[in-house]
Amino acid sequence: MLIPAAASIGNLLLRNHANLRDSMTLGAAAATFATVLVILSNVGNGTTEAFSLLTVFPGLDIAFNVEPLGLMFAIIASGLWILTHIYGVGYMRGNNEDNHTRFFASFSLAIGAVMGLAFSANMFTLFLFYEMLTLSTYPLVAHKGTPEAISGARTYLGILMGTSIGLLLVAVIWTYTITGTLDFTQGGILRGHIAGPMVALLLGLYAFGIGKAALMPFHRWLPAAMVAPTPVSALLHAVAVVKAGVFTMLKVGIYIFGIDFLAETGASEWLMWVAAYTIIAASIVAMTKDNLKARLAYSTISQLSYITLGMALATSMGALGGGMHIAMHAMGKITLFMCAGSIYVATHKTNISQMNGLGRIMPITYGAFLIGALSIIGLPPLGGSWSKWLLIVGAADAGQQVMIAVLMLSSLLNVAYLLSIVGKGFFWPAKAGEATVIRESPTLVWLPPAITAFGCLLLFFYATDIRDFLMPIVGGMR
Repeated sequence: MLIPAAASIGNLLLRNHANLRDSMTLGAAAATFATVLVILSNVGNGTTEAFSLLTVFPGLDIAFNVEPLGLMFAIIASGLWILTHIYGVGYMRGNNEDNHTRFFASFSLAIGAVMGLAFSANMFTLFLFYEMLTLSTYPLVAHKGTPEAISGARTYLGILMGTSIGLLLVAVIWTYTITGTLDFTQGGILRGHIAGPMVALLLGLYAFGIGKAALMPFHRWLPAAMVAPTPVSALLHAVAVVKAGVFTMLKVGIYIFGIDFLAETGASEWLMWVAAYTIIAASIVAMTKDNLKARLAYSTISQLSYITLGMALATSMGALGGGMHIAMHAMGKITLFMCAGSIYVATHKTNISQMNGLGRIMPITYGAFLIGALSIIGLPPLGGSWSKWLLIVGAADAGQQVMIAVLMLSSLLNVAYLLSIVGKGFFWPAKAGEATVIRESPTLVWLPPAITAFGCLLLFFYATDIRDFLMPIVGGMR
C-alpha cells in the first residue's frame, strides 16, 4: 500500500522529468510485486501475516491480514501493474495524450487502494479502501476532459458512490449491530444472529451495494467509464476496479455469511438468478455493439456475474470456481483491452466495422486478441477453461442444471461476439491502401498484450496449483 502511495507522490514531484517519473513508477510497480511475492513466500513457510493499525470501536479495527483469496488478488493486480505501466507509457506517448503526471499519479494511488482492499482483515477496512478506489479512479475516467468523459465520470462516481453509501454501508452497519464484529471469519459470522427473510434482505443490500460487481441494473457505470484511456480500461476496468467488486462479493459470501449458511437458508437463490440474467443479457447486448471497447465492457459485465454466480450457488466448487475466475478472466480481458488500445494507437479506429483485414496487417496484436478471446470463451489449453469447469461442477453440486445451461449458452455467445472480431481482422479484405500505411503499434504497446496472452496459456498448466492455493477458503464447506 505504501509503495504505490509513495509512487503517486513521486509522480507529482517529478512532473517535469518525464523519463525519470515513468522509470520511478515502473520501479515502484516492480517493488510492489516483489513485496507481495515475499508475503507469498512467508505464508508458504507457515508465517502468519496480520496487523492491526487502529481500533475505532470494540470489535471494529482498521486491520490487515493475509488469506489465499486476497493474496491471489494482490499478486494479479501488482503483477499486471508492471505490464500496464509499460503499456501506459507507450500508449500515452504514442497517442499524444495530455496530463501524464496526473494520470500516473492517480493510477498509482488506485493500486495502493487495491492492495489495502486485498489485505483487509474485516469488512470495515475493506469498505474504506473500496471507497478510496472509487475516488482515486474518478480522475482517470474523466482524464480527457471532454463533455463525454465528464459525463461518463459522473455516471461512474454517482452509481458507485450511491450504491456503496446507500446500500453497502447500511449492510455493514446492520452486520456490526447484530454481531458486534466485522472480522472475516471462516464459516461466516451471521449464524445465530439473523434468520428467515432477513438473511436474503441483508444479502441483497450487500449484492447491490457492491456496485463494482456490475450486477444489472447497477451496471451502467462500466460502459460509461470506457471513455477513459485504454490503459485505464485495461487494468482498472478489466482487473482492479471490477475485480474489487466480485472479490468483495466472494469475501462477503465466504467470510460474512458463510457458504454453508447460505446453502441452509437458501438466501442466495434469488441472487443466482440475477447473476444468470446478467450473464445472458450482457452477452446479448455485447453482440449489438460496434464500438470495440463497448463490446468488451458488456463482455466484462457478463463475466463478472460468473463470479457472483459461483458464490450464489453456495457450494464449495462454485466458490472455488468464482475465485479462480478472478485470475483467469483478469488475464484474458486485460489482453483484449490492451489489444483494443494497440489497434487504436496504430489506426485510430474504434469500431469493429472499420477493422476489416487488420489482422493480416497487425498479426501480433490480433494473435494476442485471439488467445485472450479463446480464454474468455473457456477453451483449453487456456486458463479460462478451468474456472468455467469448476463453476459447472459447482452448479451440478447445487442441483442447478439450468445454471449449467446458462454457462454453456454464455460461452456460445462469447464465441459469437469475440471471434467475429478476429474473423473480420484475418479473413475480410482491408480497405484499399491500408496495408501500406498501417503497421503494428509501437513495441511498448504490442509487447504487454503478447505477454499476457502467453499468461493465459500458462495459467492453464498452473490451474491445479491455483486451485490448491485457494482450497483453504472453502475448507470444510459442502
